[in-house]
Amino acid sequence: MTKKQMKLGVFLMGTGHHIASWRHPDVPSDASESIAFFQHIAQVAEAGKLDMLFLSDGLSFNHLSHPAELVRFEPLTLHAALSTVTKNIGLTATASTTYNEPFHIARKFSSLDHLSGGRSGWNVVTSYYEAEALNFNQNSHLDHTLRYDRAEEFVEVVKRLWDSWEQEALVRDKDLGTYFDKQKLHTLAFKGKYYAVKGPLNSSRSPQGRPVIVQAGSSESGTDLAAKTADVIFTAQQTLEDAQFFYRKLKDKAIAFGRNADDVKIMPGVSPYVGDTEEEAYAKYEQLQSLITPEIGLDFLSDYLGGFDFSGYDLDGPLPKDIPLTNGNQSRQQLIVALAEREQLSIRELYLRIAGSRGHRLIFGTPEQIADQLAEWMDKGAADGFNIMPPYFPDGFTDFVEKVVPILQQRGIFRTAYEGTTLRENLGLPQVLSRYDKVEV
Repeated sequence: MTKKQMKLGVFLMGTGHHIASWRHPDVPSDASESIAFFQHIAQVAEAGKLDMLFLSDGLSFNHLSHPAELVRFEPLTLHAALSTVTKNIGLTATASTTYNEPFHIARKFSSLDHLSGGRSGWNVVTSYYEAEALNFNQNSHLDHTLRYDRAEEFVEVVKRLWDSWEQEALVRDKDLGTYFDKQKLHTLAFKGKYYAVKGPLNSSRSPQGRPVIVQAGSSESGTDLAAKTADVIFTAQQTLEDAQFFYRKLKDKAIAFGRNADDVKIMPGVSPYVGDTEEEAYAKYEQLQSLITPEIGLDFLSDYLGGFDFSGYDLDGPLPKDIPLTNGNQSRQQLIVALAEREQLSIRELYLRIAGSRGHRLIFGTPEQIADQLAEWMDKGAADGFNIMPPYFPDGFTDFVEKVVPILQQRGIFRTAYEGTTLRENLGLPQVLSRYDKVEV
């Protein structure tokens, strides 16, 4: 029997996902704005046969933000540059439905898909940083439920714009003087609750049918949107049991929306510390932990809890019980609160814990032990793969690619060669038909 194949992405985060990664002696502190750095990481990832490069984004920051968020490349611009130095790896970029327009997004990701030969992916977010509103002529961030309601219509408009041109629409017949078949170009004329978009899109049909859609929301609104629209779901899960529950919930929701469960790939984030011994792996973690500035660690925690003010609280005491529900990332807030309660962490212990991966799972060990931990979640119905979140670059990533990936390949659960030329093919996703394609019954 053919073994289930693990899907792997790498979450690019400047110097690394640990908040103090930029202070590590082996890390280039200017990584977030170095094209040479990103080119190197992209080529290491492609040599390891990973599925995709994943880029997050944010449209605001404060002076205590993660250094990789203070200054950074705009994701689509960076991926366009990386498309010229890679051939197979997917290029997934984050773009917000709250502070963009559907036509812009449809055009940009279609362009990236053509530039890369069918490797683009759109990570759909609604923006959870409330301060972003102030950079877009707004006084306050839209309500959480409203953001997701708008996002569903936004994604639908984008998908319809991607169907503007049928596959064979551009005939470009010089003898007849016919550039395109008018019967195969479609004007959208969409009028919905939130958007009115005429179309058509001035970019022909995507080389992979349409760019891959990724979604990372884990709230009820977020999981509904993901189950309806996403090809890949990025999530934060701390325990096997929670991950299994989330996995089954999303697959069941996808089926309820008329989709095939295998057409939705669930890839939790995981931050691996790889050592020649288990002790060495933990020593790498403790080295980074020792570099955390308390002021930044506390602000980091406050941000994920909705801007909660810890003034007057004993940092060595428990997390307060009266933290109000955030209008930002509700699922991450709930995960962090649950982590504190489950492990009886003090405020200080909690901010030290999440500074490593923002609430995502940390794993430690030798290459064999890391491979075991990843394989267990996949074997036990908790994941289809993982978005790797190196604590620091480049060594924290090259250790994974050079030492862990070969073990996964030897076990027959990860590819040794790319299956196709598009991101959709390599993820094992089905071909996407245009809404105008005639399907024979």
